[in-house]
Amino acid sequence: MSESRAVGFTSRDGHALSGRLEVPSGTPVAFAVFCACFTCGKDFLASVKICRALAAAGIATLRFDFSGLGQSEGDFEHSNFSTDVADTIAAAGFLRDHYEAPKLLVGHSLGGAVAIAAANQIPECVALATIAAPYDAAHVTENFRNALAAIKRDGSAEVELGGRTFMIASKFVEDLTDQPQADRIADLDAALLVMHSPTDEIVGIENARLIHDGARHSKSYVSLEGATHHLTEGDDADYAARMIAVWVSRYIRQPAEAASLTLPSPGP
Repeated sequence: MSESRAVGFTSRDGHALSGRLEVPSGTPVAFAVFCACFTCGKDFLASVKICRALAAAGIATLRFDFSGLGQSEGDFEHSNFSTDVADTIAAAGFLRDHYEAPKLLVGHSLGGAVAIAAANQIPECVALATIAAPYDAAHVTENFRNALAAIKRDGSAEVELGGRTFMIASKFVEDLTDQPQADRIADLDAALLVMHSPTDEIVGIENARLIHDGARHSKSYVSLEGATHHLTEGDDADYAARMIAVWVSRYIRQPAEAASLTLPSPGP
């Protein structure tokens, strides 16, 4: 069993960010930060299931809404990949200040690319797991390819993503195309686990190969055979979390040192 706690912390730009910390019933073996998929947020089904399953395996896991999404402050139109990376580093700082710094980062889809970008900026991170992540951050523009011309011409345009409408600005697209992901993957200091479905309908399996091949050892790959990109079917999200917990046990061998589970203030 695990417990879900509402927490809040402040972004680099001063926005109040909303999170949930999934806490195991006993002393955590480690803490982790989870980065959700593009526009998904902390309450997306896969986000909830993965974080709760990790907590059930003894890993206290923080999921949160990036700036401008869900219950977090900020304007989505003025946020981008770089602000998502900064938010992830802020999430790690919150855990460091109130509990213990995260040894594990987990990222789903574009959140996997965000986790890759943030990993080396979180010194305590020893392990990183990506789920259905793109090799290149700019891959996410495939979700609104038909609007790219309008975005370039007008500076921004409304796009529909997952049944919701978002304003995408040209600076958002420019920031995506300016990310040195290949260098970040090659320079990763953390052990890497790449998880991907061979039949992923949104981010093709070739992305997993490029990430895996571009990284140094230690690195591993687990196939999510038959899973959809968003892990919404059956027990796919739980399976992914169980595999991460087993894999990361090779790199996190000791219980979290003096991990305080006193609930901090839920707001920044």
